[in-house]
Amino acid sequence: MSMTRHAGTVLLRSDLRKCQERGDLLHPVMFSALVLLSVLLYFTVSLMDPGFVLSDSNTKGTSGDSDEELEEMIPQEQSSLKQRRCGYCFLLQPMRARHCRTCKRCVRRFDHHCPWIDNCVGERNHRWFLLYLCVQFAAVSWGLQTAWSGVVFAPTWQQWFSQNGFLLGAIGVTGVFSVVVFILLCIHLYLASANTTTWEFMSRHRILYLKHCDSEDNPFDSGVICNLWDFFCVCGMVAWERIYIRQTHATV
Repeated sequence: MSMTRHAGTVLLRSDLRKCQERGDLLHPVMFSALVLLSVLLYFTVSLMDPGFVLSDSNTKGTSGDSDEELEEMIPQEQSSLKQRRCGYCFLLQPMRARHCRTCKRCVRRFDHHCPWIDNCVGERNHRWFLLYLCVQFAAVSWGLQTAWSGVVFAPTWQQWFSQNGFLLGAIGVTGVFSVVVFILLCIHLYLASANTTTWEFMSRHRILYLKHCDSEDNPFDSGVICNLWDFFCVCGMVAWERIYIRQTHATV
């Protein structure tokens, strides 16, 4: 009970509380809305289909080409473009898909399985995951600033730690989360701007359609602006085989 009273006293000293006392409700309302948006995005990304490959017909339908048309498009020497059957779920894997052993399904444009949201990050929800990171970073950073604003000075170190102990814990937690979320945000902004994924970036030496490319060559890269536009604005599944063929032919 005393801990609750102490936390309430600490919150009385924060900037948000001072704004509320002055009758300025804009900042408290904005902070609450930001936290609420972060929670809504968390559940959206957690519960959203990341791009599961449901069946062979689903795989063929999203490519936009029949099997015969796709075979004609693919040069015979580029065996890496041949669709393979997954060794776990036995479905045809479109290009850039990978089986997630945790979800026990193949995911289109697989990035990684995130334990934070208990879901895969793939073609359908990667943009929402990045948006969630942006909102989460803003909310945690604002929380860090709010906690810091409540720190008061005291004549002795003992009194200072006694009066600010709860805030120091809050600052430590929000500080660590701010750093972690900021690093993740920078990583995924880079991945989106380069049109690559965590899986492709970390394991390109093992991926059939990438291991023959140079270390700096990405067959899906259309430039930063086009990559970001496609990442955020293009909805629906993409026939990556077609893009791969067009890009590799253009570089020959």
